[in-house]
Amino acid sequence: MIKATQEPSHPYLSTPVAHLKGVGPRLADKFARLEIRTVEDLLYTLPNRYEDRREIRKISQLRDGVHEVFSGEILACGEATTSRRRRKIFEAVVSDGSGQIALKWFHYRKDWMNKRFVVGRRGVFSGEVKRYGALREIHHPDTEFLAADQSLADYQSSDPLAFGRILPVYPLTEGLTQTAARKIWKQAVDLYAGYVPSNLPAPLVEKHRLLPIAEALQQVHWPDNESSLEQLESHRTTALRTLVYDEFFYLELGLALKRRGVIMEPGIAFAVTHRYTKPLAAALPYQLTGAQRRVLGEIKHDLMAPHPMNRLLQGDVGCGKTIVALMTALVAIENQTQVAVVAPTEILAEQHYLQFHRWLELLGLKTALLRGKMPAAEKREILELISAGEVDLVVGTHAVLQEGVEFRRLGLGIIDEQHRFGVRQRAVLRGKGANPHILVMTATPIPRTLSLTLYGDLALSVIDELPPGRTPVETVVASEAQRGRVYSRMRQELAKGHQAYIVYPLVEESEKSDLLAATEGAELLKNEIFTEARVGLLHGRMKPAEKEAVMANFKARDIDILVSTTVIEVGIDVPNATVMLVEHAERFGLAQLHQLRGRVGRGEAGSLCILLKSYKCSEDGQKRLEVMSSTSDGFRIAEADLEIRGPGEFLGTRQSGLPDFRVANVLRDGRILEDARQDAFAYAESRDFRESRQVQATLKERWGNRLELASIG
Repeated sequence: MIKATQEPSHPYLSTPVAHLKGVGPRLADKFARLEIRTVEDLLYTLPNRYEDRREIRKISQLRDGVHEVFSGEILACGEATTSRRRRKIFEAVVSDGSGQIALKWFHYRKDWMNKRFVVGRRGVFSGEVKRYGALREIHHPDTEFLAADQSLADYQSSDPLAFGRILPVYPLTEGLTQTAARKIWKQAVDLYAGYVPSNLPAPLVEKHRLLPIAEALQQVHWPDNESSLEQLESHRTTALRTLVYDEFFYLELGLALKRRGVIMEPGIAFAVTHRYTKPLAAALPYQLTGAQRRVLGEIKHDLMAPHPMNRLLQGDVGCGKTIVALMTALVAIENQTQVAVVAPTEILAEQHYLQFHRWLELLGLKTALLRGKMPAAEKREILELISAGEVDLVVGTHAVLQEGVEFRRLGLGIIDEQHRFGVRQRAVLRGKGANPHILVMTATPIPRTLSLTLYGDLALSVIDELPPGRTPVETVVASEAQRGRVYSRMRQELAKGHQAYIVYPLVEESEKSDLLAATEGAELLKNEIFTEARVGLLHGRMKPAEKEAVMANFKARDIDILVSTTVIEVGIDVPNATVMLVEHAERFGLAQLHQLRGRVGRGEAGSLCILLKSYKCSEDGQKRLEVMSSTSDGFRIAEADLEIRGPGEFLGTRQSGLPDFRVANVLRDGRILEDARQDAFAYAESRDFRESRQVQATLKERWGNRLELASIG
């Protein structure tokens, strides 16, 4: 166990921001909105960008597309109306004798602007220079006015913080100006940065040429005048690299210890007897791919060890993860243990149940579905069967993790779509047995940098090969105006004897939504558009048996067009279905669209995915559709998704277990993360770590609770 024998952070760092000069209770409340409550929070809230105020440029020298600072006199100002949208704006024309530039505001208070902007008044202005033909303008510039008789030189010397240097630009909230923010941050850096300890191991500091943390904080907030603005803006300074490495190193050190702790715990060593896996392999209508066999080999190797497996199984849509999970489950059942399969939604849990119980029944094994909402008597009966050991495999949502669910002998836990579950849920599942093996699966391709922070304590297996016979899917984006052409393209496929999916985002019309509902859509398609076709309906509110019947009819070609909600996102395999039409495609996330597209292209015929966007498609929605039409590479799609939405949104929930990084960015700082991980895993095994109370205390303080490190021996 790690024992923190000293507090690595100086108590001064927890000083409330309200104790700083110029920060009263009202301003402290405004900082709290930015989640800044202590001076340490201030120190680790870095500038959003930087402004080069080493020189004030002439208007004639201003560069297009660059954030510039210049001085000038207002020649004309007032409210105007734009010619295109007839929108009110406030405009001022400024000159310094060398040229003129227009300043424009689209959001403003007219009375306040009229008071400040007066013809003849001089000021210093800054903002990004935009060019429209021969005209140059700046939107919503930062503005500081000179006194009536004040020269520019006098003004610059009156505020040495604001001129003659590279200035930080901080995040603001209503009522906090940039000028006030800079003074407060400068005060915090000058008084408190020196108290931030440098607790990185000295050999690593030397190896990567890092700075002491206090110096790095000074440099990142108030760079010296020799600094490169380009390096600052592109996040490539030694100061920032130091802070990022420091953050990544301690996270990865925690993950290394967590993984080592799991490996050191005693587990159930399975024997691979092939009692059930061999008959299943013989019953499958296809051969396993080389990648599936390789991954099964890695998993079996872990299962046979006397320590619990802790493995992440990652693979793109349609690569065959489910059958690998089923084979893994059968190894556990061959060893007289039970299996728990946990999915994030009832729909996904039901789909796994439908797939698993079909195969397990053939082998004479018992499967149960445990849902959050089910009749008390039915639930009680299932719980009794589980605790008596009469159920071999339980599938469910979070309900499986709740108190009252007791296994006779849990040997394997399988968690699907891991990004929706945190580290703690894994620990809860492990606590349901005597250190059962854990297999975590995701069909959402996760960029390597993100998986190193999320699953750094897991061994990784990747299924990087699609089953034979899969054909590339052509993806097109269509608008409402092209609906007629979309339907005629679908008719061509139906005429060839193929089948189609049409997916809607909602089950039924809601008052707040203008979306077509799946139920209404199915009626319209059956009665007015595809009158010659057999149209079926599938949605989340159907009972599992009803869903299974509809899916079976579709697979048996008794249904030509399956109208569905996202129920079909995972797990349906119909090689004869060659068209996927997604209604209101802009409303779906990239991962979801990628999953939906994976339902077609499963046979030898060419397949088509049509993404139909509505008139109200947002800019982000358009970006997502462009990504989908340009690539079918799941990892590229995941990276684009991460870029568009950011890590927190990408993972769908704050329970993801993603650390709240103060400085590091998993997208931007991937290379530093790789270095930090390598160093941390090696350091965790070293004598230096066992002897360094300082490093242990820092680790305990930063990650002890989040990674449950107290339990590691």
